[in-house]
Amino acid sequence: MLSFELLKNEGQARRGRLTLNHGVVETPVFMPVGTYGTVKGVLPQSLHEMGAQIILGNTFHLWLRPGTEVLKSFGGLHRFEGWNKPILTDSGGFQVWSLSGADGKGRSITEEGVRFASPVNGDKLLLTPEISMQIQTVLNSDIVMQFDECTPYQTAGRLTSEGEARKSMELSLRWAARSRDEFARLQNPNALFGIVQGGMFESLREESAAALAELDLPGYAVGGVSVGEPKADMLRLIAHTPPLLPANKPRYLMGVGTPEDLVAGVSSGIDMFDCVMPTRNARNGHLFTRFGDLKLRNARHKTDQRPLDPTCGCHACKGTTTPDGSVSGGFSRAYLHHLDRCGEMLGPMLASIHNLHYYVNLMREIRAALDAGRFGEFVEQFRADRARGVD
Repeated sequence: MLSFELLKNEGQARRGRLTLNHGVVETPVFMPVGTYGTVKGVLPQSLHEMGAQIILGNTFHLWLRPGTEVLKSFGGLHRFEGWNKPILTDSGGFQVWSLSGADGKGRSITEEGVRFASPVNGDKLLLTPEISMQIQTVLNSDIVMQFDECTPYQTAGRLTSEGEARKSMELSLRWAARSRDEFARLQNPNALFGIVQGGMFESLREESAAALAELDLPGYAVGGVSVGEPKADMLRLIAHTPPLLPANKPRYLMGVGTPEDLVAGVSSGIDMFDCVMPTRNARNGHLFTRFGDLKLRNARHKTDQRPLDPTCGCHACKGTTTPDGSVSGGFSRAYLHHLDRCGEMLGPMLASIHNLHYYVNLMREIRAALDAGRFGEFVEQFRADRARGVD
């Protein structure tokens, strides 16, 4: 089940409400990535506390481990990972692309699907639109993504041609129809999204979006970006593609990106975002703040008693009030620098909580600005704050 209510617009930016089987999601929204059924280093309780409304899981990796039999015994992914809010699962297409290597070797793509070797034990595997739908039905994810081929930006150092991008896009369209048919055959009670492909070519994106709209799916995603292309090309496609999609359906930008990318996406009409950047960067001492990015490993933070971001309300920056009224948490840059230098696991855990809180709160502020009809002013202030830099 899915229903989407478009509450208001400001320019191309949209304020909406998405109702799914496991809850209501206010949009625009950022979705933390939990590839293996966990957001790395972050307790579900922390995700709830920061206001995360929906998280991701990955069909490909969960299929390999723990496997569908285990997940079936739990009735799906929600009970298995202890998360009672909505979940979106990627179909596995991007993972097959990313695991194949930059030269495109390691996989065999045919009309049937993709054959490849398991990165876990080397087993020869076949993933098809039908198999992807079957796995995602077992997962019982609220939003199911069609199986697609992620068109590479380049192969073996050579840019993908328009002809190659067309062939890939048209294959994804045929797989979208097969995904829809299998999804219906399985009587999956959740929602299936199609994925716009077409490489770096606007005309192909237009064809893909038009053909997917004819399938009348509950929602649509913009795929095939953030695959190694220059930032200017990514922003060009982000601006061009969303208006091509049905206005009454949610729009999801897959795997993007920086805070600036999210604001650009909202400005272009995107409703949903995900990216591993908050947690991946956190594990490498790269923190996002209202006033620019902070490199925790810099020696200047060794004795700094200030929080990462004095305006942030996360557990790492401000702490959490306990039932007895005392405050737990609220750590200095010096302490977090120390944890990182010592390789203590608490360091990346706190950094991940902070970065995710920043992303979730950024979207909360965007929704509030749209509600107030002040999104344009918000964007100007956001850019000024981020350009100011960390003290």
